[in-house]
Amino acid sequence: MLSRCAHVTIASLLVFGVLLAGCAKRPATTQAAAPPPTAAAATTPSPGPSTPPPSTLAPAPGSSEPSTAAPAPATTAPVARPVPSDFAANENLRDIFFDFDKYDIRPTDTKTLDANASWLKSNPNFLVLIEGHCDERGTNEYNLALGERRAKSTLNYLVSQGVQASRITIISYGEERPTCTQKTEECWAKNRRAHFLVKAR
Repeated sequence: MLSRCAHVTIASLLVFGVLLAGCAKRPATTQAAAPPPTAAAATTPSPGPSTPPPSTLAPAPGSSEPSTAAPAPATTAPVARPVPSDFAANENLRDIFFDFDKYDIRPTDTKTLDANASWLKSNPNFLVLIEGHCDERGTNEYNLALGERRAKSTLNYLVSQGVQASRITIISYGEERPTCTQKTEECWAKNRRAHFLVKAR
């Protein structure tokens, strides 16, 4: 028989063996400690949801985006206007005159215009330039407009007498080209006129 001491020793060894066996089967539960926050980490806000960069794609055809491209120029060439310096006076065409601040054709000037129209119809190879003129009274802008109205009235009369409108060009010089420079009514009356120039075509 074993002694009591031997029994205690065996019992102690058994308990010790059970403890060793139990420790071997227990999973590790070690926990990694998080590092303390640094100053930079404490003040830096957490990034929010990322926003996509703006689109750089061109607008689709038919969209309402304004186009920066210039429109294509028209293919039809403008009709070249005659150059006034190409025209010359002709003794068969006489000037007509107007009342102050008027552009109506005076009855006394219709005979002159009838004769001018007759010559132009007899000479269809000539183009005509009608200059509208004014006296010095009034502003430059007003007289340019008045001179144009006088030239248009003259053109309309010639067309009514059978002269083709396509042969006629008008220009206004306003008060810029007086034939008389004295400050009298007689002189001013000479400047209120429609003057005729022609060129062969």
